Amino acid sequence: MPHDTTAHEPDDPPAEASAPLATAQHQLARAVEILRYDEGLHEVLATPRREMRVAVPLRRDDGRVQVFTGYRVQHNISRGPGKGGLRYAPGVDIDEVRALAMWMTWKCAVVDVPYGGAKGGVTIDPHAHSTAELERVTRRYTSEIMPMIGPERDIMAPDIGTDERTMAWVMDTYSVNRGFTIPAVTTGKPLAVGGSLGRPTATSQGVVHTARAALRADGVELVEVSAAVQGFGKVGSHAARLLHEAGTRVVAVSDQYGGVQRADGLDVPALLEHVARTGTVTGFTDADVVSNTDLLALDVDVLVPAAVEGVLDGESAARVKARWVVEGANGPTTSEGDRVLAERGVVVVPDILANAGGVVVSYFEWVQANQAYWWTEGEIAERLEQRMLASHAAVSALARAESVTLREAALTIGVRRVAEAHQIRGLYP
Repeated sequence: MPHDTTAHEPDDPPAEASAPLATAQHQLARAVEILRYDEGLHEVLATPRREMRVAVPLRRDDGRVQVFTGYRVQHNISRGPGKGGLRYAPGVDIDEVRALAMWMTWKCAVVDVPYGGAKGGVTIDPHAHSTAELERVTRRYTSEIMPMIGPERDIMAPDIGTDERTMAWVMDTYSVNRGFTIPAVTTGKPLAVGGSLGRPTATSQGVVHTARAALRADGVELVEVSAAVQGFGKVGSHAARLLHEAGTRVVAVSDQYGGVQRADGLDVPALLEHVARTGTVTGFTDADVVSNTDLLALDVDVLVPAAVEGVLDGESAARVKARWVVEGANGPTTSEGDRVLAERGVVVVPDILANAGGVVVSYFEWVQANQAYWWTEGEIAERLEQRMLASHAAVSALARAESVTLREAALTIGVRRVAEAHQIRGLYP
């Protein structure tokens, strides 16, 4: 298959990769080592297929004009169109987007959906802008990257700082420019414009499915354990609720403003109501204060890092007391953190498996949109659970057979599937 790195004004690679990209590259190198691939194939797998950097000018509500930078990276499309979220955050840069796109490639392959990996982002603080301003940013960003996206090219979904409304704006902008409605250009949309039942909680459902499977492999049930969840956004809040409903004692949660803990378990439904009123977990009554850093070191059975990349490095990993770490966020554990956790016998259910529920149901949404036929919530929940448990079983079996960690096993499966697709298609010309 062709593997030119056609790009629209990409950034030159920096002399030293950022922390997320360095972690992603290290993980790929380990999988390549296990699979015994040559340097040429390693380079193909490591190199983004396409990158685009765009200027996103915004007319503020007060008339001022500001210019933001947007990115879209298609890491690999050997197995199908690109698939990946759109992130709005002040720290977004090209290396972070490259890393997230690479992780999406392996994630899609691990759960065997016919996508490649992609990711996008705009370097903007969404909390500092009105809804009208965010709509204008989204529509301009979509217009700028339009040659790169489409239901058969690259499909967007929500990520940090974006939501189903953002996806509706993307879909509408793309459709207006094409002259007809094209729901399949995005996933994670509102139901009224072609979204799927079950999509808002799909990532969290996948986290809980894989957590349950990992615990059962050691003869333990969710009802028997305690848990702490770092990050109380789209993934962490639903994960905490689902764990609570499964009988798990959720003793601590946190968000960007701070955290709360209670040794005998938080009242999660009441906490969700508090967050809906105030926008943060802080200030929740009948609970003690805990920092994001200290939450990682609490004496719990299950730790769910569901916030941002790199929170479990060598130092913080050494303080983890949990027996299981189930990664709700993308890239929460650095390579050094991985090594420390493995040496201490902590079972890490890796992000490319644990949080893949979102892309599984995104795939279901894309299929439904292309067919113009929508499934019931029960059908989606059943198919999601089957896909997640089958994927965990395959990863777990390989880890046992090869005496490697779950992350190494998941990466090996994902990288091998992508490499096989690349080799079968061939190199053009």
